Amino acid sequence: MQNNNDKDLINALCALPNETTWLEFKVNNFKPDMIGEDISALANSAVLAERSCSYMIWGIDDSSHSVIGTTEDLQSVKVGEKEELSNWLTHMLSSNTEFSSRSVDYDGRTVLIIEIQKPLGQPSTFKKEEYIRVGSYTRKLRDLPAMKAQLWDRLRNTNFEMQYAKQNLTLNEAFGLIDYSTYFKLRRLPLPSDNEGIAHYLLEEHILSLQDNGKYAITNLGGITLARELSYFPRLERKSIRIIQYEGSGRVRMLKEVTLDKGYAVCMEEALTYIYAMTPTSEDIKGAYRETEYAYPPTAIREVLANALIHQDLTVTGAGTTIEIFDSRIEITNPGTPLVDINRIIDNPPKSRNEKLSRLMRRFSLCEELGTGWDKIVTETEAMQLPAPKMIRYEDSTRVILYSRMPFNMIPREEKLRAVYQHASIKYLQNDAMTNKSLRERFGLSDTYSASISRLIKEAVKEQIIKPLDDSTSNRYIRYIPAWA
Repeated sequence: MQNNNDKDLINALCALPNETTWLEFKVNNFKPDMIGEDISALANSAVLAERSCSYMIWGIDDSSHSVIGTTEDLQSVKVGEKEELSNWLTHMLSSNTEFSSRSVDYDGRTVLIIEIQKPLGQPSTFKKEEYIRVGSYTRKLRDLPAMKAQLWDRLRNTNFEMQYAKQNLTLNEAFGLIDYSTYFKLRRLPLPSDNEGIAHYLLEEHILSLQDNGKYAITNLGGITLARELSYFPRLERKSIRIIQYEGSGRVRMLKEVTLDKGYAVCMEEALTYIYAMTPTSEDIKGAYRETEYAYPPTAIREVLANALIHQDLTVTGAGTTIEIFDSRIEITNPGTPLVDINRIIDNPPKSRNEKLSRLMRRFSLCEELGTGWDKIVTETEAMQLPAPKMIRYEDSTRVILYSRMPFNMIPREEKLRAVYQHASIKYLQNDAMTNKSLRERFGLSDTYSASISRLIKEAVKEQIIKPLDDSTSNRYIRYIPAWA
């Protein structure tokens, strides 16, 4: 099957009128430095050409594009006396340069293909030098400042989501790997009656991509959202959602562990069901109805989980989103650090490193509109009079902690001050201001706690996280806003 796919690819590329900046034909030239420079140049040129990959092919006449075959085998080419070419190239090329090589039997002639993925984050380099294609020639990028600027601009807008997770598939093979029915269910669209109709929507959403050889590829966006099993996709298999329940408040004894090896859109509701099942609930009878009360606001849990999935750094290998459930808190951790100051996450304009994933998950109604998620988390937490949610930024990950109910006098000072700051921020965004009364209501306290709340507010002012709206107002009626307002 792979050989047939590669023959179709060769035919499609040979049918092009000329070599391009993302395609190089050769016959028997296997100079290691030339190959390394060309791989770097072709990778960078794929970015400028807005292509997912580029090709270097031996056994094709570069004038007539006839298949004449090559006498060499990439596996037998050595650098120096012993080192294999592919191993040497891996060390000489920058770590963001991914390529694969294979030999194709084309009607009795040997054709060698190197397929090069476009780089992410920064230009591809060979021996720490950046290269680019100009027409059919390879040049040093530093000699072409205008092209370098253009390349960097494109790289800033190149994302992991559009790269291929699985390729060279027929439509039926692609549909066997992704749960396309979930797409139509969540979009509230009728399921088309034929494969072409289904493919139309998935191609428009960049869930599928049509390749040069006429076959289909599933993008990382398609895999991460709709995979029937993430383990089908080597780049995504470690992105599964893990849910772990512990006994007590530490990680000494694990009670239960669940790994959801599916695309996020497919398993989001299943993940939430597991989380709710592992957290305490109670039942309250109101009139003729029995209502389930959760220890944590379901909307807040949904938003924290959605944010962790959407805003994670998908390029970090070997790490996914983990939900850890303890007796009195839930910790949700994702790879990657926030793109905004965590102290200003309530009011700052939203930023997302995975725009296409974020947009698609909103269209699936699996998360809030961009920029409202954290506001909703804080508002829902306040409505249940719980300790303030906490976000912690680590070197290469982010953790959000939700706390269950706790008596006011048992809440640590730091947690109380964070609640004051968040309450003042939410009030300000509602075109209002915090008062002693509103803060008492936020904690579920009676009027007898007025003096205690006044002392807490004074501490928050001293810490410069809030400030009086008007200094001239009497103490009884004074109102407060966040210090940044």
